[in-house]
Amino acid sequence: MNAGRLCLLLHVLMCTSLVVHTFEPFTTTLAVGVGAALGRKIYYYFTESCDSNWIDFNATGLQVDLESKLFGQHIASRIILKAVTGFMSNDNPKKPLVLSLHGWTGTGKNFVSQLIADNIFNEGMKSSFVHIFTSELHFPHSSKFDTYKSQLQQWIKGNVSNCGRSMFIFDEMDKMHPGLIDSIKPYLDYYDKLDGVSYRKAIFIFLSNAGGESITQTALDFWKAGRDREELELRDLETVLSLSVFNNKKSGLWHTSLIDKNLVDFFVPFLPLEYRHVVQCAMSEMKARGDTPDMKVADLVARDVVYFPKSERVFSVKGCKTIESKLDYYT
Repeated sequence: MNAGRLCLLLHVLMCTSLVVHTFEPFTTTLAVGVGAALGRKIYYYFTESCDSNWIDFNATGLQVDLESKLFGQHIASRIILKAVTGFMSNDNPKKPLVLSLHGWTGTGKNFVSQLIADNIFNEGMKSSFVHIFTSELHFPHSSKFDTYKSQLQQWIKGNVSNCGRSMFIFDEMDKMHPGLIDSIKPYLDYYDKLDGVSYRKAIFIFLSNAGGESITQTALDFWKAGRDREELELRDLETVLSLSVFNNKKSGLWHTSLIDKNLVDFFVPFLPLEYRHVVQCAMSEMKARGDTPDMKVADLVARDVVYFPKSERVFSVKGCKTIESKLDYYT
């Protein structure tokens, strides 16, 4: 609870107490009733609810965060900003927003999900309306495939029934059992309502390393041809990425009807990071810690990262994944 809300709570409680104690005895029942009503208001004010007090999209905030905190992802930043802004600005979308984020580890997929949540929900990733599924944690056993399908449907239906503006994040899609994600296909389709529940205002985000090789190869080809990475556009990657994911048994989206029926709105490629981006990550992490960003330290951290191809050392193998722990060593 932030300081402002706490002060307001104390102020209201003090005022309520004063009201109760200054009434004459024969008005005590009325005073208690007033106190109870105020108590309910306080409860609902401080308890997250599915309304504009707790869910309020900040398009400018998302744009600033993407520009200042996400490095080396000009394609992903542009897609995410336009897709989320357009969707959240529409009071009557035809279907849920479905984003599939792809790329190697450490390139920013989870981080972008956090930025989206932070700029939609007051509580960000801590919001009770943000739900994260991790394949190895929630769906570990192939023998329980049918059980998982039923549970997944129930979880989504129950949460969307509670709040239409729910957000679902599926991490480690490349480790999900093939066909499991198809169980939620009806919820992502162009239906007004299913069993009285509308899913149109929900957001579904899939995170996967699948397709990372094709993205990296395209980026490497651009580099070898002497072209700037900023020249890379979505059309250079989208088709090869969707085909790679659809035909990869380890993608979690293998031969899925979500792709076949065009229910995934955007396949978002996350490019492999270069040395300069790792430096930016280190500088940003120092700032986030409350330290004065030190270019010398950032340079030491970036030099300590493993790059490939071995001879040219162009792209970071783990992106910015290990920056936090390496800063602990150099500071």
